[in-house]
Amino acid sequence: MKTYDFDQIINRKGTDCIKYDAMEKFWGTSDAFPMWVADMDFKTPDFIIDALKKRLEHEILGYGFKSERHFTSIKNWLDKRHNFNVNKDQISSSPGVVTGFSMAIQQFTNPGDEIIVQPPVYFPFFKTVKNAGRTVVYNPLKISEGKITMDFDDLEKKISSKTQMILLCNPHNPGGRAWTLPELQQLDTIAQKHNLLVISDEIHADILLNGNKFYSYASVSEYAAQNSIIFGAPSKTFNIAGLSTSFVIAKNPEILKKYNKILELNHLAKGNILGNIALTAAYENGSDWLDQLIEYLEGNLNLITNFFQENMPEVKVYRPDASFLVWLDFNDWGLSPKKLHQFFVKQAKIIINPGYVFGPGGEGFMRMNFALPRKKLEWALGEMNKAAKQIKNL
Repeated sequence: MKTYDFDQIINRKGTDCIKYDAMEKFWGTSDAFPMWVADMDFKTPDFIIDALKKRLEHEILGYGFKSERHFTSIKNWLDKRHNFNVNKDQISSSPGVVTGFSMAIQQFTNPGDEIIVQPPVYFPFFKTVKNAGRTVVYNPLKISEGKITMDFDDLEKKISSKTQMILLCNPHNPGGRAWTLPELQQLDTIAQKHNLLVISDEIHADILLNGNKFYSYASVSEYAAQNSIIFGAPSKTFNIAGLSTSFVIAKNPEILKKYNKILELNHLAKGNILGNIALTAAYENGSDWLDQLIEYLEGNLNLITNFFQENMPEVKVYRPDASFLVWLDFNDWGLSPKKLHQFFVKQAKIIINPGYVFGPGGEGFMRMNFALPRKKLEWALGEMNKAAKQIKNL
């Protein structure tokens, strides 16, 4: 088995990547270290790069389509990694998960309908609902016994006759929870009771840490299978977000047909040649690489946990079940959300996402990306610690 090197430091500046080259635009500084955008600072694996190079040897990039291998690779990957069984005729596509969410919202709800969102959560969830002229209904997550959980009592209270859909993030971003089977079953019970369609973002499902398990929402029950749309992608797992290729699972043929109608309406069904090739290469060859990536990420996460315990014990670290994003609670510092954000930008010079952008409940938190070489992570944490010592009464 080949051993992969995740310690290699690669200069990404000047490649038109958002994380490094757009800091000035988003944060007003280019003099900081970026740990915000949810892509990795590791090389895209060689089996993907080699597949792309081979295709580029044929110097015509005309119209293409998704091959039989494309669908088979998705089916086999989901079966092997997650014990989630799908058929080819249940698979569709989208350029990205957020794009797919937007199309699903437009196709399965009407202006003025209510859509449940569970903050703090990935902020495009709010935008896609609002931009489509639908009404966001917040069902905030809560912290129970030191763990992020769903608030099912609040969810029941928030549902009205206008509520048509729930947007689920599984595994959760930014909190990192891979929702357990009992939690998803409880959500399914409520969805059945109120006849709600569940749209599930499962893009972080592959990156399961410390032996945690993932359950696709569509695998919870027959109702869930027939009343959900699942969005996944190889983009987070294999660091190919720039190739804009995601897959969609809908086990209900009528739902899939209706989704495909808006996909065709927007002329998005074919995808792009290189994205299709990258997905197939990833899912056919990626198991060993992913296992090694997970082991490396677990080491990084342990480093982060130990760092805060030793240097800033007042900061609560919510260890993720999945993903390479960690949710940090700085509320004991007593800073306003904006002052906390300014501390990282101006004093620590580390760019991480302020929690308030993820909606209600995110105030006083920060989301940090730890998918980077360990030496860079150690350096960044050291810089953070030096800056933190300047805060009085810390």
